[in-house]
Formats: sequence, structure tokens, C-alpha cells
Amino acid sequence: MSPLKISWKSIWSKPLSSVLNIILIAFGTGILTILLLASKQISDKLENNSKDIDLVVGAKGSPLQLILSSIYYIDFPTGNIPLKEAQELARSPFVKKAVPLALGDNYNGVRIVGTDSNFVGIYKLKVKEGKFWQSDFETTIGSSIAKNQKLKIGDTFYGAHGLTGSTDIHKTHAYKVAGILTPQGNVTDNLILTNISSVWKMHDHEEKEEHDHDSKHKEKEAPEIQNKEITSLLIQYRSPMSVVMFPRMVNESTNMQAASPAQESTRLFSLIGIGVDTLQWFALLIMFIAAISVFVNLYNSLKERSYDLAIMRTLGASRAKLFLIVITEGIMLTLAGTIIGIALGHLALEFIGSNQESSQARLTGLILLGDEAYLFAAGLAIGIFASIIPAVQAYRSNISKILSKN
Repeated sequence: MSPLKISWKSIWSKPLSSVLNIILIAFGTGILTILLLASKQISDKLENNSKDIDLVVGAKGSPLQLILSSIYYIDFPTGNIPLKEAQELARSPFVKKAVPLALGDNYNGVRIVGTDSNFVGIYKLKVKEGKFWQSDFETTIGSSIAKNQKLKIGDTFYGAHGLTGSTDIHKTHAYKVAGILTPQGNVTDNLILTNISSVWKMHDHEEKEEHDHDSKHKEKEAPEIQNKEITSLLIQYRSPMSVVMFPRMVNESTNMQAASPAQESTRLFSLIGIGVDTLQWFALLIMFIAAISVFVNLYNSLKERSYDLAIMRTLGASRAKLFLIVITEGIMLTLAGTIIGIALGHLALEFIGSNQESSQARLTGLILLGDEAYLFAAGLAIGIFASIIPAVQAYRSNISKILSKN
């Protein structure tokens, strides 16, 4: 009988002990798999969505909130800024390209973004079907939106006020799908793009309707409509000098704030990293406990099977074969736990991602990373580490003493 079959039968001679070892290894590996996949996806999303944007200018408030709302679309804006002042900043000699954003509405939780053609250039967007928006209330939608919301060219839909929820629907104007974007692998896959004029007219019309019912409300809202405001401005620098001069100028000489996507993304990831590091140490501790458990299991099993191993030696089995049997047993246990753990990690992350509210930060378990090979290597190392001492004992066992005691 081959060492592999002997090891297999030995493992399942004590099913409860073997299953416990596999569960421990699978649990630790599963946590590490989730952390590896989530960290990689979050890091890629932070980088892909902001790589060509040097600065975001918006209303005073939290810089991180401004970045999250204007680049990742997963938070509420800090407020609005005057269009006139934004245009003055866009004409600054420090600015190469400025992209205005007007937020405030959604469709089934998907954000409707008012912007201009510079948005297409900064994200290098391409159309898969139809065309880019041109007229008012025309939209070009992301590939994921077309799929998830079952929208196609020529379809119409109504936006709702706010960035989430569909209780306050704008029924005065319907948006029309003019184009569907090629999948970009970034935040634009989950956006509905239109021109800023559409956003203004949507609320401007509402303002006139509400005047018939509440003139005080009109007095409150009219200045925003008349003065024209936008949510934020995405900036590309013209030269390295802009990095030093432009943010300081915005923060000190205007009522707006300038936030760096690179700095805020790094700060955000560092905050996430604290929790990730803690969980990683927890998972490694579980893996260490699993290694000890496998060692104890193999050690006790070896003591109980010492007579059987001695008989094998008398029947011609070499010391090396006994050594190989014990090593194989340890490796089989840990690799089984590793494979199950990786599979469970992918399934768990897919379940988590499918229940996330925000489509922008959605994670998936349906990807494979090259770094997962290290988890297999770790499982192999744990198996060898846990079984090396019992294997050496099997190799050095004294046949005559064992047989004389029985």
C-alpha cells in the first residue's frame, strides 16, 4: 500500500480529531483570505478612482468627506459652492483641467452626476452603445447600471431627490438613456452621467411648482437656483508648482476647501489597516493553534500506532517510508484545511459584497489573486512543521523494543 493511502486511512481512523484540525486551519485561512481579497480590492478602488485627479475643491467641511462624496460617491457632499467662484478657479494658471460636479439626485440608489465633457477625458471614458449625453435630461450610464437596473438605449426613468432612497421622485422630467459606457473597472461603472443644466432645471422646475404652495419656501431656495451652484470641482494640475501653491490659495483666500485625494485616501486606508492588522494577527494565532493541534494529534497517533509501524518495518518498509507516511498525514490535514478555508473566504466575501448598500465600495469574492498561492505555501509549511517531530520519532523507532513490549 502506498504512503498516501496509509496516511489517508490513518487520518480517518480518528475522524473527530481530524475534522477539528481541518476546521481550525480552515477558519484561520478563511479570515486571511477575506482580508487579502478585501485589502487588495479596496486599495485598487482607491487608486483607480483617483489616479488622474490631483485635487478636489468643495464646500468647507471634512476633507475626507469631500473626497468620499466627489470621487468615490459613498458619502454625502459637504455642501455646494458658487459656480462663479468655481469657474474663476478653473481659469487659474495652476489648473490644467477642471471638472465640475453637481450631485443631489439618485435612481434606485445610483447617483446621478451632472458634469461636462471634461469628465469623459479625465476618466478616459468610452461608449459601448449609443452616445455621450448632449441635450438636457440625456444620460450616459455605467455598464454595471445597465446590467443591474436593466436599462437600455432609449429607456426613460425618473430621478429621486437625495443620494439614497426613492421617496421624493422628480416626476416633472424624465431622464433618457442615450448611451452605455464600456466597462471601466472604476467608479464610473456605477454612475448615471448627465449635464449640469439637467440637474439645475430639475430643481428649478420644482422651485416654480412649490411657489404656488409655499412662497416662503421659494424665498429660501431661489438664491441657490438663481446664483447657480455646483457640488465640487475635480482638478488636474498644470505643473509641479501647483501642488504647493494652489491648495493653499484655495484654503486661505476663498470660502472653499481643497482636499488631496492621495493624502485622504492614504489616511483612509491607514485607518482601515489598523483593523486589518488586528484581524491578521488573530488569524495567524488561530493558524498557530491549528499547527499545535495537528502536532498533538500526530504525536498521540504515532504512540498508538507504534506497534503497527514496527510490523510494517519487519515486513520490509524502510525508515524513510515511515517518515514519509507521517509527513504526508500532516500535509494532507493542513492542505485540506487550507483549500476549504480559501473557498469559504471567497464565498463569505461574495456574500458580504452582495449585501453592501453602496455599489461603489462593493467587494466581490469572485476573483483570484496570485498572492493566494502564499496561503497554500503557508498550509504546506504548517503541515511539515507540525509533523516533523512525530516523523523523526517514527524514523528513529526501535523495532525490537516495541515488539518486545507487545
